[in-house]
Amino acid sequence: MSEQRIPRADGNFAAYANHYYDAVKAWWDQQGLDGSDLKPLQNALSAWNAAYPKHVTAQNMAQAARETKDAAKRELERQIRPVSAFVQTYPRTTDAERAAIGISVRDTGGTPTPPPTARPAVFVDAADRLTHRLRIANADTTAGGPRAVPRSKRPKGTLGAEVYVAVVGAQQSAPEDPSAYRFVRTVTSGNADVTFEPKQGGHRAAYLVRWISSTGEPGPWGMATLATIAA
Repeated sequence: MSEQRIPRADGNFAAYANHYYDAVKAWWDQQGLDGSDLKPLQNALSAWNAAYPKHVTAQNMAQAARETKDAAKRELERQIRPVSAFVQTYPRTTDAERAAIGISVRDTGGTPTPPPTARPAVFVDAADRLTHRLRIANADTTAGGPRAVPRSKRPKGTLGAEVYVAVVGAQQSAPEDPSAYRFVRTVTSGNADVTFEPKQGGHRAAYLVRWISSTGEPGPWGMATLATIAA
C-alpha cells in the first residue's frame, strides 16, 4: 500500500491534519502508549488551527479590498476619459495646458492639416423630454442649397464637429451672431445627446456646427438648426 501523502493545499491540509491527529490519538490510546508523547503534535495542530482561519479571513478581506479598489479605479478611469476628451477638443486648450494636465499633445510636425472646407449638417431628434439627440453628417453645398449627404462619416483630416447651442424663446429665430452660442462639445462619432434644464422646456434650441481639423483648425459654420425642447 502506498504511503499517504500530506496534502499541499491549505484547505485539504487542514482537514487531513485534524483527521490525522484524531486517528493517531485513538491508536495511541488503544496501544496504551504515553499520551504525553503526542503533546508536541497536539500543540502544533492547535497553532495551525488558530493560524489558518486568521489567514483565510485576512485573505478574503484582501480580496474584497482589491475588488473594491479595482472597481473604484475602473469608475475613475470612466470619468477621466470624457473629461479628457472635452479638454482635448476644447477650442481654447493649448498644448502647454494639455501637457500640464497630462493628456496627449498633438503632433503638429510635418505638413500642416488645412482647415476643413466642408460644412456639416445637423439633424435633431427631439422626441425625448429635455433631451435632443443630434446626428451630424456632411452637407453638400451646391447651387441647389445644402442637402444632407446620406452618411455621417466626418471629412478626411478632421477630428470631429464642434457643436454650439443657444436656447431661445418658443417663437424666436436662431441667433445670427455665433458669439450668442455656447460650446457644448466636439463630436467625433457622428452622434451626440444634449440635455436641458426643466425651466428650458418649451423653448427652442438653435444649433451651430462646424468641422474641426485634427490640428484644431475650424471650418465654416453649417446652417443653424432649430428644434423645440420637449418639456
